[in-house]
Amino acid sequence: MFIAMNRFRVVKGREDDFEEVWKSRDTHLDKVDGFVAFHLLRGPESDDHTLYSSHTVWASRQAFEDWTRSEHFRAAHRDAGRTKGLYVGHPNFEGFDVVL
Repeated sequence: MFIAMNRFRVVKGREDDFEEVWKSRDTHLDKVDGFVAFHLLRGPESDDHTLYSSHTVWASRQAFEDWTRSEHFRAAHRDAGRTKGLYVGHPNFEGFDVVL
């Protein structure tokens, strides 16, 4: 299995807007071979932002990489521009191969 995470530093006071983007978006993940689960995690707050992480579980690293090159990926990220002003900096990707 493979876990893909993107960390987002969301501008303080924009948390509801950020969460609404995720609640209302069609991720297309349910149409992708190898997709197992998705979670949006809300983390600690700091002076200027709240930390969030998108967390997807995949059957394999290859399944995740195939998704990133697919039409479903492009469709899921088509409206990415509407999140302007929500972040402090860029999202940070982290990928993990499951050991246990």
